[in-house]
Amino acid sequence: MDYYKIGQQIRKYRKAYGLSQEQLAEKIGISVTHMSHIETGNTKLSLSVFVNIARTLEVQTDDLLQYGLSERKICFQELAEVLESCNATQIRIITDVAKATKVALQKRMDT
Repeated sequence: MDYYKIGQQIRKYRKAYGLSQEQLAEKIGISVTHMSHIETGNTKLSLSVFVNIARTLEVQTDDLLQYGLSERKICFQELAEVLESCNATQIRIITDVAKATKVALQKRMDT
């Protein structure tokens, strides 16, 4: 089991959820130092702590174990947060830019 990768997943979800290490540590009842060690992979985390982290961050434990798949969910959440503060014109521009970027990336991958 790669504790570093799990820790990085926890970190990504924590940030996406808008919590500091201190806030998450307090919510699950561990020290900030222990939370930091979990995120850096410097300690193994117990099953109960792992489950409490997932519950607090409102994610499935599988999402914390599937390193690549959850990245997409995090990006969608970050994008949704950006769009929440935009007006209709800004949303249209961002959508157009995203579509143009997708086309350009696809062309580059095809060459």
